[in-house]
Amino acid sequence: MYGVRMNTVLISGASIAGPALAYWLRHHGFAPTVVERAPAPRPGGQAVDLRGTAREVAERMGVLDQVRAAHTGARGMAFVNAEGRRTATMASDTMGDSGGVIAELEILRGDLVRILHDATATGVDYVFDDSIASLTQTETGVRVAFERGEPRTFDLVIGADGLHSKVRSLAFGPESRFAKDLGAYIAIFGTAQREDLDGWQLLHTVPGRTAGLYPTPGGRAKAMFVFASPPLEHDRRDTAWQRDLVAGTFADDAWEVPRLLGDLREAPDFYFDRLCQIRMDRWSDGRIALLGDAAFCASPMAGNGTSMALVGAYVLAGELATAPDHVTAFRRYEEVMREYVARCQKFALGGVDSLMPKSRTFIRLRDFTVRVVPHLPGGARLFGDLQKLANTVSLKDYLPRSLTST
Repeated sequence: MYGVRMNTVLISGASIAGPALAYWLRHHGFAPTVVERAPAPRPGGQAVDLRGTAREVAERMGVLDQVRAAHTGARGMAFVNAEGRRTATMASDTMGDSGGVIAELEILRGDLVRILHDATATGVDYVFDDSIASLTQTETGVRVAFERGEPRTFDLVIGADGLHSKVRSLAFGPESRFAKDLGAYIAIFGTAQREDLDGWQLLHTVPGRTAGLYPTPGGRAKAMFVFASPPLEHDRRDTAWQRDLVAGTFADDAWEVPRLLGDLREAPDFYFDRLCQIRMDRWSDGRIALLGDAAFCASPMAGNGTSMALVGAYVLAGELATAPDHVTAFRRYEEVMREYVARCQKFALGGVDSLMPKSRTFIRLRDFTVRVVPHLPGGARLFGDLQKLANTVSLKDYLPRSLTST
């Protein structure tokens, strides 16, 4: 396989994993192109955490200071009762800067997308307002047909296009083959901040569901609703149906829920999806590979999706730069990332139980655990030891590559 050409790389998706991969591919001398369905980098979105090794990746990219400057100001998480009284709290640094349920370094997804796009605006070919229509592999490349643009051939194609990846469906099969359903829905949207949250995410839980509120820069906030439900047949583009479902599910809840449901109707950044994980036996097929949520989504319950994307991008680009061929590179990439991914996906299952408990007894037990266990010797292990999890991967220092000739 020595001498196999690996120069031009098409990346589908311009959120976090895609631009991060493009940055490192360009760094190693590749010619990356990023195609994105949206007409421009997507603004807004929920808050995401950078934990452990992912911070080292951001530092090596030269963007860590920008990430810190855009920090949401999150200080911790608190559960509250119907009257708003805090029943349990956990500061972001209780178990280390990457070990708390809320990480010490949190940023809005849209702000991180902007930072990564700015870091790759030179030297990376971005194609917005288009998407991949079909993929045809040959011995020498991948023929790509686009929805709008003219067909092109690339040496490699990487799907970094999220949970509902088009590349995955074209190259590996339907999403249903790989999605592990977690039995719940999640909704997130912007809302006016009518109380001083002082950097705290507040969560109100009743059996089967949780409503939350967390601060964002500029004196605003994000509302979050998570609730257990069997899968319901609906059009994923029907946001009116989705808003009705959330409003009906939480209609009788107290705390700030009635006000937040009032903001739900007109929120322009309303996000709604099924909670699930993507589990695959392999993340590559020939010259096509997957990265980030497209390959190993752990769900928002993991708190490590962004970190996995950044670390995975660094590893994948480095292995492509140093391996003799793409087959070896993809295999090494999986070998490095598998344990990290498995740990993150396992940790997410505990988050599902915590936010959608089956009884009030469980809620009281959860609150007691949050109050007491972090301060006990070895308590971090009972919370999945996020600090250790976030540092599962040790970054190699990949040497610059020499492009092979065909």
